[in-house]
Amino acid sequence: MGREVNLSARMLALTGLLTPGYVTCDVGCDHGFVSIYLVQKQIAPKVFAMDVRSGPLSRAQEHIREYGLEDKIETRLSDGLHELRPGEAQAMICAGMGGKLMMKILEEGMDRVLAMKELILQPQSDLKLFRSFLREKELIIVQEDMIYEDGKFYPMMRVVPGPFYSEDERTASSGEEQELWDEFGPFLLRERHPVLLKYLNFSEDVQSRLYEELKGHTSQSASARIVEVQGSLQRVQAAKEYYA
Repeated sequence: MGREVNLSARMLALTGLLTPGYVTCDVGCDHGFVSIYLVQKQIAPKVFAMDVRSGPLSRAQEHIREYGLEDKIETRLSDGLHELRPGEAQAMICAGMGGKLMMKILEEGMDRVLAMKELILQPQSDLKLFRSFLREKELIIVQEDMIYEDGKFYPMMRVVPGPFYSEDERTASSGEEQELWDEFGPFLLRERHPVLLKYLNFSEDVQSRLYEELKGHTSQSASARIVEVQGSLQRVQAAKEYYA
């Protein structure tokens, strides 16, 4: 099998959320190193390495050959999950793209998603909208992690097809609390994740400085922006109360 793949801290954390033993599709596989790592570490017995771009997929194929894993990693040129059959993979791992694009991939491949046992997801934007989308689709967050790497924050989650709300403790007790969970992550908040606290402190500092810059302006646009900033500050401060 040759040398072992070295992943970044955030990708190691992401692969660490995956339950060992599941046939996995790596959506947006890029150069294929996550797929290779999953097989090398015997986390996944087989991986479908999929990407919408032919260039990165060709490089993934080269790397897979270099590591001698052609029999365990199958590459597919695919827009999202379109080239995966329902039930063909038990798990999905997806990272390195915006939340809205990831929502589109899940929406368009929902028949495949619902046939899976778990999804490991790391959207890079629109986290509040993304978590709300998951709730609406009864895709339930059951575990979260967050990594700070190279000056950026990377929240990630393990998701399973639901529903199992009703009496489950994961159901928020109020609309305000649900809003905080959607924005910052239910498990990150309840487990008082240290990297989330670092993010909250960072966000509070940024929003406070922005408020100081805006409060001397009287234009309509500045007034509207001040209201937005105040709302953001209030939510950050409410989230920090979990750490009290």
